[in-house]
Amino acid sequence: MNLSELQTHLSRLDLTPSRKLGQSFLVDENVSRWIAAQLQAGPDDTVIEVGPGFGALTEYLAGKVGRLILIEKDGRLAEFLAEKYGPLGVEVVHGDATEYDVRLHFLEGGVKFIGNLPYSAGNAILQRFLDAPSPVTSAIIMVQKEVADRFTAVPRTKAYSILGLMLQERWHMTAIKTVGPAIFHPRPAIDSTIVRFDPRSETDLPPHSGDVFASTVKQGFSRRRKQLHNNIAVDAAEWEEICEALSLKPGVRAEELSLEKWVDLSNLLDPHPCASLPPSATESLDVVNEQDEVIDTLPRAEIHERKLLHRAVHVFLTNKQGELYLQKRSHLKDTHAGKWDSSSSGHVDPGESYLECAGREMWEEVWVRPKGEITRVARIDASEETDLEFIEVFVAEPQGKIRVHGKEVDCGRYFPVEMIEKWIEERPDDFATGFRTCFRAWRQSL
Repeated sequence: MNLSELQTHLSRLDLTPSRKLGQSFLVDENVSRWIAAQLQAGPDDTVIEVGPGFGALTEYLAGKVGRLILIEKDGRLAEFLAEKYGPLGVEVVHGDATEYDVRLHFLEGGVKFIGNLPYSAGNAILQRFLDAPSPVTSAIIMVQKEVADRFTAVPRTKAYSILGLMLQERWHMTAIKTVGPAIFHPRPAIDSTIVRFDPRSETDLPPHSGDVFASTVKQGFSRRRKQLHNNIAVDAAEWEEICEALSLKPGVRAEELSLEKWVDLSNLLDPHPCASLPPSATESLDVVNEQDEVIDTLPRAEIHERKLLHRAVHVFLTNKQGELYLQKRSHLKDTHAGKWDSSSSGHVDPGESYLECAGREMWEEVWVRPKGEITRVARIDASEETDLEFIEVFVAEPQGKIRVHGKEVDCGRYFPVEMIEKWIEERPDDFATGFRTCFRAWRQSL
């Protein structure tokens, strides 16, 4: 779309670009074509475009990708887009991107994201679409240059801040092109930068709690000019020990710590209950017979290798909306690594009851205690579908906020139950085998 076409559309719709919505329309066709090409999307991809305006980028995606969803807040533009691109199979959502339910796209195995984000809502949109767990597998985003500089900033620079660290924990960001005001109408007062987002490898950073990392960074930058120990709630002796462990000077400031140091600091300041657990393969478990009677105690790795019967629990945590919390298993797990699973689950320790195990696993994996009773809702006999485990399924409401650690759980979130049912049906391999069996048993119990 060029300037002449844009002016024609604005006149026909009697529309004046809104400063409140940050409307500044892209009118350079070569740049539009180039940006769309950077997404590298094809017939097998679902693409979500936020803030499409009159379709400057849409024009080079429509009909070329498997599914294209446009999210436009301005009702007049949404109507225009539906009229122009609807016949090509493009879906237009008239709504606020900061309220869009991205969870639905886990059923598609992931989506690609593109958008020219307004300054006023850009951070909120990124949080909605890119916070873990996210179905977004890659993104091309255009923002004001000063914002892009914060995304990619390194330590000891003015742009290094909370925003960049929050994103860098999960994403590798590359500023791939900076463009001037002349390619927009109306012309903004500043340059814009196109940034590519690629997911960070699970092995890039030490296992840690994303929630603790975030709170630590926010505390650390709360008074940027102060030395870090003035922002972190620790006494002098503990701070000295932390600095020695991390090879930091006691007078260090927040902007001097690398991403890796922030992760290490968060692990030291507020260690997750599972962080000190021994490697799972070394733990000993009870071996049981077909009547679930204990006949031996052996190392977990040997039990799995010899395919012996043993015991486990699965705990389903629900919120007030009736949604179920699912965890994505850590890449470090010896079985079903990276798969979606129950809220918490684990093997019953020698001499431990199923109920005792349920409470322990809640604390170790998701760092919460039950609010009220933990209720048993199902018992499942050992079979190939349960990974040779006798399983008891429990339901509870968590007391407080769930927090996970990468040693056991990569990330997690609440999902509508009906969505999970459809997800299992369409993509069963996304889930741990035992969870699928437990989920069916739980649904039958209702």
